[in-house]
Amino acid sequence: MIFSKSDFSTVLIVGSNTGETKSLRVKTKHIKRFRHYAFSIGITILLLTGTIILLSLEISKHKQEKLAYSREIARLKSKLPAPTDTAEAKNYIQNIEDKLKKINRYLKKRGIKGFSTNDIGGNNQGSESLSIKETFAFYDERLTDVLVGVAFTPIGYPGASIINSKFGYRSHPVRRGSIEFHSGLDFKGRKGDAVKSTADGKVILAGWFQGYGKCVRIRHKNNLETLYGHLSKINVKEGQMVTSGQIIGKVGSTGQSTGNHLHYEVRKNGKPVNPRNYLNLN
Repeated sequence: MIFSKSDFSTVLIVGSNTGETKSLRVKTKHIKRFRHYAFSIGITILLLTGTIILLSLEISKHKQEKLAYSREIARLKSKLPAPTDTAEAKNYIQNIEDKLKKINRYLKKRGIKGFSTNDIGGNNQGSESLSIKETFAFYDERLTDVLVGVAFTPIGYPGASIINSKFGYRSHPVRRGSIEFHSGLDFKGRKGDAVKSTADGKVILAGWFQGYGKCVRIRHKNNLETLYGHLSKINVKEGQMVTSGQIIGKVGSTGQSTGNHLHYEVRKNGKPVNPRNYLNLN
């Protein structure tokens, strides 16, 4: 192929420092197409720049969404119940143990052997769905009920544990040949021996009472009442609140009595019941 002079153009390149010039022959058609090349390159650069900007925006958006998601997770977690604090759990356990020890003290005051406080929690029946905190609270509440029940229920012995006369019908100790209903238990004792209340309650009588001689009657909860007769001395007053194990009088032989001893009764709804049922927990 033969090219004419018009098919080529000379491009002069002038050095900026030396002023030296160089010539470069370029096909004329390339010079004419340069603007198209420049436009294409410009468009390509713009597209690349746009793509980079869009990618940057997408990455930024993703980071913001991730941050927002993390914040939402943290917010939801903050709404969840916090796990039971170890110190708080220990306080619940300590409260339960303290109540058990107090129950044991009540029992020992009544002459009954206490029970072990090593195992706490029962058989866990019905408590599978409870949290640790709720379980401790559940047993703490139940033990409080037990504590109140033990405190206000006549349990144990009012003094000496040797029984001279049982509950029920017997020969009258004074009127020979006759039968009487003995409404309590007679405990062997010497004059002046301490007589103790077998439960918390309120003194409703402290003085002479019929054939019981010097007598103390104490009202407890659950319509229960205890009576202590034939005393030589009374240590409490009517209306006074007493606790289990508190000395309320002294053994004597006042009233219809043949010798020093303690007559002890437990009454439910005003009627005598066998005190033997209240001497032990079983």
